[in-house]
Amino acid sequence: MAAVQEEIDHLRAEIRRHDRMYYVEAKTEISDLEYDQLLNRLKHLEAENPQLVTPDSPTQRIGDQPVEHLNQVAHRVPMLSIDNTYSLEELKAYGERIQKLLPEEKIEWVVELKIDGVAASLLYEAGRLVRGVTRGNGQVGDDITHNIRTIKDIPLQLAGDDVPPVLEVRGEIYMTNDELSRINKRLAAAGEALYKNTRNVTAGSIRLLDPRICAERNLRMFTHGVGYAEGLNSESHIDFLNELKQYGLSPTPKVEAFADFDAAVAHCETLIETLQDLPFEVDGLVLKVNRFEQRERLGSTTKSPRWIIAYKFEKYEAITKLNDIRVQVGKTGTITPIAELEPVELAGTTVSRSSLHNAEQIERLDIRIGDVVVVEKAGKIIPHIVRVEMHERKTELPKFEFPTQCPICHTTLVKDEGGVYIRCPNRETCPAQLKERIGYFASRNAMDVEGLGDKLVDQLVVDELVKSYGDIYRLTVEELAQLERMGKKSSENLIASIAASKDRGLARLLNGLSIRHVGNRVAQLLARHFVTVDALLSASEEEIAAVNEIGPIIAASVHHFFASEFGQQTIEDLRQLGLKLTEDVPDVVASDETGGGPLTGKTLVVTGTLVKYGRDEIQELIEKHGGKATSSVSKKTDYVVAGEKAGSKLAKARQLGVKVLSEAEFEVLLAGVDSPQVN
Repeated sequence: MAAVQEEIDHLRAEIRRHDRMYYVEAKTEISDLEYDQLLNRLKHLEAENPQLVTPDSPTQRIGDQPVEHLNQVAHRVPMLSIDNTYSLEELKAYGERIQKLLPEEKIEWVVELKIDGVAASLLYEAGRLVRGVTRGNGQVGDDITHNIRTIKDIPLQLAGDDVPPVLEVRGEIYMTNDELSRINKRLAAAGEALYKNTRNVTAGSIRLLDPRICAERNLRMFTHGVGYAEGLNSESHIDFLNELKQYGLSPTPKVEAFADFDAAVAHCETLIETLQDLPFEVDGLVLKVNRFEQRERLGSTTKSPRWIIAYKFEKYEAITKLNDIRVQVGKTGTITPIAELEPVELAGTTVSRSSLHNAEQIERLDIRIGDVVVVEKAGKIIPHIVRVEMHERKTELPKFEFPTQCPICHTTLVKDEGGVYIRCPNRETCPAQLKERIGYFASRNAMDVEGLGDKLVDQLVVDELVKSYGDIYRLTVEELAQLERMGKKSSENLIASIAASKDRGLARLLNGLSIRHVGNRVAQLLARHFVTVDALLSASEEEIAAVNEIGPIIAASVHHFFASEFGQQTIEDLRQLGLKLTEDVPDVVASDETGGGPLTGKTLVVTGTLVKYGRDEIQELIEKHGGKATSSVSKKTDYVVAGEKAGSKLAKARQLGVKVLSEAEFEVLLAGVDSPQVN
């Protein structure tokens, strides 16, 4: 017990020290993930030894004391912190817990960006701003009204005549990456130390005594929550954000509501891919129950509201040089600028290039060949350039001129209506698009044509042997044998592989057709719902949008493809060539004891290299036998199937006491035999 008490004391001291550095001194020594690991370890020890819990433990409070040189103000409604997770599986488990707390009720969920800034509240009385306060320790914060008033997107007087008598709104004060670059350029010129990130400079700025200095730093604020209020009209979060807009406040952007938790989580995965386009830093996403009445019934723990959770990811940064910018043409015609970088180590990998996404991103960053840039990687997001280190631009560099014509077919480029992407509209004959589409069509997750690699695709397109998907199936051994590095035997093998791909089914075909917004997951959802391509061809946009996890943007894209002449001709051509245009929806293998499959109700994670099965094959097998295949190991995981070179997932399974199966033991389990011996 003495050893446990010693570890608890050490953890409490460390957490308090980091709290004071973060909240009071605006400094950090460790990442959010490392901090959360310390706190979670303390929670675990206290849960096992409740007699050692004390009222002043960090698990019972939210941070430490505010800075002393500013007036302290008590929050009328505490500004609680929110629970968070870095795991998709834990996120889904949270959703299941909340549904159990409100059984048989429909719960709408909202997904928001988690702005990497400093939390604060604004108090309006009779529509006039009277106070701005930091979150502090959740109970008491610092009065920063003098600096709040310098933030241009915070109105000093709410707009409109019908405003609440009392309204406390909460949100995040932040700084854009461009502003940080500007400040650092000025500091470098003065020979002063530079700021490392936007959050630190924001935290320091709002606590300054002189508002004139704060005003020079162009801070911003997004509002996203409500504290104490009288006369608020809204009954849901989405309505509340719209109400804030009417008052002249700036709510967090890109907020959307969803009918259920699964749809909200699916949107998270889509939204994460767009975060690199934002001009400010985001360190996660936030999921909230939409309706206020349900929030009240869910209530809070002593530390966090039950109706909200943050889905976070760890971030890494590195500094390198931009050597060049080139553009490439994608399979849907998108012209994407690519940054060629001086190779740099980032999160254990060497990064030498990064997408610049679109022309507006280049303009916003004011990025130029020869610049020194900051590259960031957050979670599973591919590396992207955050900002230019303007203080390192010693000479004037020419601006990058975005092309006006396709670099391959020279067709005049067009910009998406209401969007940011510039495309080559020549879908039918642009060689670059055709190469990308054919290569993707033949890839493993699509039609899986073994032997049809990128170099061979280039030859087939250049020699005009393949001008459409259907042309792949019209190739002959004689034609292939004439190509470079293609003998008779390899040509025969490729023709056999092409013929075998005809039976892949509708889901793989939909994934391979390069329909905008349709990847492997969406293709599976559509195929399992409609089963036949004819049902999909005749479906309305509304019917497609009604499929679970399919939103209006995806539905519009799918409907447009199948209603277009190109789409209809493509499907008819493939039909005539004998491709399978239906999907076999697998029946769950029955078990005499349960009436379900032998894996019914079980969650499995596959890791490492297997002998008999590819990753997609074993996941399909798990689902066919009633199980659920997931990618992350948690306490909810029933089995981990481990092959050769299994790494961190295997280690975590053993740490959590999750049963680990070899490939052979997995097959025994499928056969319905008594549970195998596991390590």
